[in-house]
Formats: sequence, C-alpha cells, structure tokens
Amino acid sequence: MNIKLRLVVMNFLEFFVWGAWLISIGGYLGDTLHFSGSQIGGVFSTLGIASLFMPALIGIVADKWLNAEKVLGICHIVSACILLWASIIKDPNVFFWVMLLNSMFYMPTIALNNTVSYIVLENNGFDIVKDFPSIRVWGTIGFIVAMWVVDIFGWKSSNMQLIFSGISAMVLGFYAFSLPRCPPIKSRGASFISSLGLDAFVLFKQKKMFIFFLFAMFLGAALQITNAFGGSFLESFQITYPDTFGVKHPILLMSISQISETLFILTIPFFLYKFGIKKVMLMSIIAWVFRFGLFAIGNPGTGLYLLVLSMIIYGMAFDFFNISGSLFVENEVKAHVRASAQGLFMFMTNGIGAMIGGYGSGLVVDYYTKVNPVTLEIISRDWQSIWFTFAGYALLLAIIFPIVFKYKHDANAMQNTHAKKLLVTEK
Repeated sequence: MNIKLRLVVMNFLEFFVWGAWLISIGGYLGDTLHFSGSQIGGVFSTLGIASLFMPALIGIVADKWLNAEKVLGICHIVSACILLWASIIKDPNVFFWVMLLNSMFYMPTIALNNTVSYIVLENNGFDIVKDFPSIRVWGTIGFIVAMWVVDIFGWKSSNMQLIFSGISAMVLGFYAFSLPRCPPIKSRGASFISSLGLDAFVLFKQKKMFIFFLFAMFLGAALQITNAFGGSFLESFQITYPDTFGVKHPILLMSISQISETLFILTIPFFLYKFGIKKVMLMSIIAWVFRFGLFAIGNPGTGLYLLVLSMIIYGMAFDFFNISGSLFVENEVKAHVRASAQGLFMFMTNGIGAMIGGYGSGLVVDYYTKVNPVTLEIISRDWQSIWFTFAGYALLLAIIFPIVFKYKHDANAMQNTHAKKLLVTEK
C-alpha cells in the first residue's frame, strides 16, 4: 500500500475512534443513565486532566525506549479494552474514573499520530509541511464519518457508541503495528520538564505572554461545552419539534461544526498575516459569543437556520483560537523554548482550561435543571438561560481581551518566521 495512503488510514481511524463518542456521549449519560450536568461535565474534564501529564510520559517512552508506532498501537489496544469496560458501567462515579483511565491512554495518541506521520514521511523523502496537512485532514473526515454512523444507526443514546469506538480502537491498535518502524531517537525527544512546558513558564514574566496564556486558558474552557451538551440540547426538542431533522439526527446536525472547521483552517494564513493575532483572537472570541447565542435562540423547526449558522461559526471560533494561537506562540518565543512553549499552550487550553470548562459548564447546566429527587429524571431544563450564560461569559472575554492584550501586528516579521507553516492542531 502507498505510504501516504497508509498514513491517511491511520489518521482517519485516529479521530474516527474519538468521533464515535465525543459528541454523542453527553446525551447517553444524561438521557439514558440520568447523570447530572456536573457529572457529565466531570466526564469531559477527564480529557483535560489526562492532558496535564500523560502525553509527556508516553512521549518519553516513544523517544527513549520503544518504537513510536508500537506505543501508538499499545495505547489504542488498552484504550479499546477500557471503552468496552465503560460500556457496561452505569454508576457515575465509577464511570468517571474509567473514562479518566481511557483518556490517559487515548490523549497521548493524538501527538503520537503526528509523530509517526512525520517520521514516516521524512524517511520516505516527503516534504512534511507540504504533504502532512492533506493527510491530517482525513482525521477530521474520520471524526465526521464516525458521528454520522452513530447517529444513523441510532446509537447516540446507547452504550453501542462506546462499543463501536472500542472495536475501532482495537482495529487501529493492531493496524499501527503494521506501519513502518519509527525507532527511538533520544535527541529527538524533549525532556520531561520541556514536554510539560515547565521551562517555558519564564514567559509569564512578559506581560503580553502572560495575558495571552491567561486568555488561552479562559477560551480553552469553552472548547468542550457544546461537545458535552449539544446533543442533549437538540434532543430536548422531542416534544415541541418531534419530526424535525435536528431532533431525529442531532449528531448529523452537529457535524456541520467539524465540516466548517476543515474549511476555516484554510483561511488562517490570510487572516493572521492580514490582521494579526489580536484581531484574529478577538474574532474567535466573538464567534464563541454567536456560537452560544444562536443556540439560545435557535430551534430545530423555524429556527433551524440559526442552529446551522451556529455550527458554521464554530469553525471560526475553534480554528482562529487553536491554530492561530499556536502560530502566535511559535512566532513570539525564542528557539530554545519553542517546543516547551507549545507544550505550555496545550497545557493551558486542553489541560487547565478544559478542566475548568468541564466542571464549570456542568454546574451551570445543573443550576438551570430541575430533576425528580426520587427517579433522578430531568423534569425541565432551561436551555436558553444556559446558552445565554455561556454567551455572556464569552462576551465578557471579548470586552476585556482587546483592552488588556497589548500587541502591535507586524506582517513582514511574520512572513519571515515559521508562521508560514500551517499548524494542524488537535480537539
């Protein structure tokens, strides 16, 4: 099989595994297992908790002791077994710990997937910068396809999504062992401290970078909110709009967000060179305001166009923050802390930010939810107030950010740095 095609298959399956449950599991936990909003938020916070330390630990293993493709395979096989275990658990406390264990093995595979791709492309004479983006985009396609499969087969409210994801992870695990060898090279790996971004904490001495990383954390808190509760929100219209597309196929509707994401990635270089990071980040924050606000006033019936517009805006909200933020960090820091600075950026967004967002959003949802104290079934949930609360949070960031973040854009300077590269970051 063609080398690039083999990497396409790997990238497709890498995010296919995640897409099979990430968007739909909130509905399964809330509507079927009757988890509270804070308990659902806790499950999503496991992604952030695991991202604090596991990618660094697993990266050291791949850099010093074991082939990267083998570490990738082992992690997916272990993750597959844990997902199958999670599929039979109904207790919210046990489920949290099992999904945390799953996140500890899955989250490092996102970086390992890139590592294997880079090594294989380089060893076969390909231009990584030129050839990797066209391979990586199949990961997002895999994520979308998995969402569609789960929705079409009616698994969005059942444990079949976890079983399906577990089987897919097992297939990818064994497939990874067939990939070209990616042996350890000590000089290629960063130290444990550098992998965590700890030696980049000196950047906090710079007011500009301190404020940037602080807002990266605040925006990171917004990343998983609609992943956690978007499906449940759409299914809440079953009584008022029972026969609409959005109610029957909420995951298909939500997948427009990922489709939009693939398109907005292509616009990043233009916007970043033209307007600079401050304006691009502000665009992202304002997009989050509209993302949540349109959810608040939309519905699957007469307001379907508002929901679709929210899905499209998500591409700007996500990409203009994640990818542009990574490019800004690479452009601003010195070469000897560049890698660890990227680690710090991920630590603040996917680590601390995701944890805050997971727990915080759960508390907001619980505040506007009435439940039967005996059966724990949901009596009512004020979704409009929930989404307006999240929109208000983003609006507050949009007001404060341009005032406190001082940055003068220099397009010529950016043209002469690594910002020319299209950084394809991970969700």
